[in-house]
Amino acid sequence: MTVTRIWTGGRSLEVGGEGFEPTGQITELGKQLDLKHDQSLRRVLQISALCNNATLIESYPTEQLAAPSERKKGKNGKQTAGKEQEELRPIWDIKGDPTEGALVVLAAKLGMTPQSLSAVYERVGEISFDSDRKRMSVIVKHQGGRLALVKGAPDVLLERCSYALWDGKVVPFTATLKQKALAANEAMAKQALRVLGLAYREMKPSEDAENESAVESQLVFAGLAGMIDPPRREAREAIAICRRAGIKTVMITGDHQLTAEAIANQLGIIPRGGLTMSGVQLAMMDDDALDKVVDNAYVYARVSPEHKLRIVKALQRNGHVVAMTGDGVNDAPAIKAADIGIAMGKTGTDVTKEASSLILSDDNFATIVAAIEEGRGIYENIRKFIRYLLASNVGEILVMFLAMILGLPLPLVPIQILWVNLVTDGLPAMALGVDQPEKDLMEHRPRSAKESIFSRRLGWKIISRGILIGVCTLIAFWLTWSTDPDSAAQLTKAQSVAFATLVLAQLIHVFDCRSSRSIFHRNFLQNRYLVLAVASSVVLLLGVLYIEPLQPIFKTVPLNFRDWAITFVMAGIPTFLMGIGSVLSGKKSGRPSGANPAFTSNRRAA
Repeated sequence: MTVTRIWTGGRSLEVGGEGFEPTGQITELGKQLDLKHDQSLRRVLQISALCNNATLIESYPTEQLAAPSERKKGKNGKQTAGKEQEELRPIWDIKGDPTEGALVVLAAKLGMTPQSLSAVYERVGEISFDSDRKRMSVIVKHQGGRLALVKGAPDVLLERCSYALWDGKVVPFTATLKQKALAANEAMAKQALRVLGLAYREMKPSEDAENESAVESQLVFAGLAGMIDPPRREAREAIAICRRAGIKTVMITGDHQLTAEAIANQLGIIPRGGLTMSGVQLAMMDDDALDKVVDNAYVYARVSPEHKLRIVKALQRNGHVVAMTGDGVNDAPAIKAADIGIAMGKTGTDVTKEASSLILSDDNFATIVAAIEEGRGIYENIRKFIRYLLASNVGEILVMFLAMILGLPLPLVPIQILWVNLVTDGLPAMALGVDQPEKDLMEHRPRSAKESIFSRRLGWKIISRGILIGVCTLIAFWLTWSTDPDSAAQLTKAQSVAFATLVLAQLIHVFDCRSSRSIFHRNFLQNRYLVLAVASSVVLLLGVLYIEPLQPIFKTVPLNFRDWAITFVMAGIPTFLMGIGSVLSGKKSGRPSGANPAFTSNRRAA
C-alpha cells in the first residue's frame, strides 16, 4: 500500500515512489515542493508520522553483508567502492498495519520519521482506532503544550472539524471548504484510492486526554492522504475462476463506497446488475429485508463488525455455504459464525486465528481458490477409488453367483479370487488416489453439502460396469469350457481364461474410472503411477499363467491365440461399450447442482 496523492489547502499533490522504500518526491503540477515553506504539507506529514504505530524497517540480505573478500570482484581481481555501494541496497519493510505503514513511508520520503520527531514531539497518550469510531488519535507534548493528532475516515473526521489549515493559516471550516474536501475525497475514492483524513488541535492544559469526545472535537482539518491498495495480480483471475466454479465472491470493507466499487470493478467482482451496499443501508434493514437482497449484493462498504456477522448469517439462511476471511479482532465473530473461517497468517491477530478453521499463510486470495481446486480433486479421486473397487467386486461376486444359478462349474478358484483382490484391485486403486484432476474441474457448480457419495450416477456406473464385467467374464468361461465340458483340463483352461478376462476387464475399467464421462475423454498415459500399476499387474498375470512353478499354485495353464482373442474381446466390452454409448449420446455425466457457496472477503485478502 502506497500513498500516491495528498490533498491539502485546496491543492492536489502527487507523491512519487513505490512500495516501502522511503524515496520519492511530492510535486504539484510537476513542480517539487519545498517543505520548509509549506506549513500545510509539513503538518500533514507530521500527523502521518506521529499518529501511527507502524515501524519502517531497513535490512540487508545476508549475501550483501558478506565480507568484502567474499563479494564479486572485477576482471582485474579488485573491487571498486562504486561496485560495493551498488551491491549494498537495503530492503525496506513495514511492521504493523499496512495503512499506517503507507503513512510512515510518506513522511519518511521527506525526512520525517517518528524517531527524528521524538525529540520535539513526545507521545503521552493514545485513543486507539475502533471500527465504530473509524478514527485514531495520539496526544503529544510540544513546546510546553499538547497536540491531539487525529486520522480517520474522511466522512467521519470532517464532521468533527471546526477549522481548516488553508494556505498555512487556520481558518473556519465553512460549508464551502467542507464541500471541497468531500469532493476531493470522492474524486480520489473513484480512482480506487483508500483515503484517510488528517486533523489536529491544540489541547488546553486542563483537558482530559482520555475523553475521546473532547479530544476529537473542534479539530483543525489538515488534509487527505490517498493511498493505492493494489489488488494482487493473480486475484482477478482467481475471482474469475470462482465465478466459473459457481462460487460467489463478496467484498466486505470499511473503505468508502466509491473506493470499494472501483476496486471491485478492477477485480471483476461485480457482475452486471450486482448491488453495492453501505453500512448505513444495512443498519436500516431488518433480517428479512437483508435476506431478499443479499444474493444480489457483491460489495459492502463502510461496514461494522455487526454488519459482517449479519451478512454471513443472511447468506447461510439463503442456503449458501459461507467462507469468511479476515485478519482483525473485529472479524472474529463473523469468521466464527461462517461455515469455513479463514484467518490471515501474516497480518491476522491471534484472536482471529483462534476463531478460524484455516489459516492462510501467504494472505493471498488465490491460495484459497487453489485449495478449493485441490479439495475438489481429492474428493473426485475418492469417488474414482470407490467406483473402481466396488465395480470390480460386483463383477467378481456376480460371476460366481451367476455360475451357481446356471449350474456351471466355478469359473474361479479361491486362490485366483484372492490374487485379483490383492494385486489387480490394490495397485491401480492406489494409483487412482493420486490421479490428476480433469481440466474442467473448476468449471462446474459445487456439490451440495448433503450430496451422497454415490450421487451423479456413480451408483449406476458401479452397478452397470460390475454387471458387464461379471457377465463378460462368465461368457468367456463358458465359450472355453463348452468346447469339452467333460474334460478336467478344459475346465482348468476355462478358469484360466475367466481369470485373465476378469483381470484385464478391471485393468481396462480403471482407465474409465479416471473420467466422469468415458474412457475416451482422458489421456491414458497422463497418470504415470496408474500406467505403472496396470503394467505391473499385467506382468504378474502373465507370470501366473506362464511360469510353470506358479501354475499348480494358481490352478492356471498357458493360453493360446484363441483363448487370448476371447479374453481381450470380453474384457474390453464392459468399458468400451459404455464409452462408445456415452460418445454417441453426447451426454455428459451429471455434475453437482447444490447451492452456491459464497466467499465473503476483506479487501486485503484479495
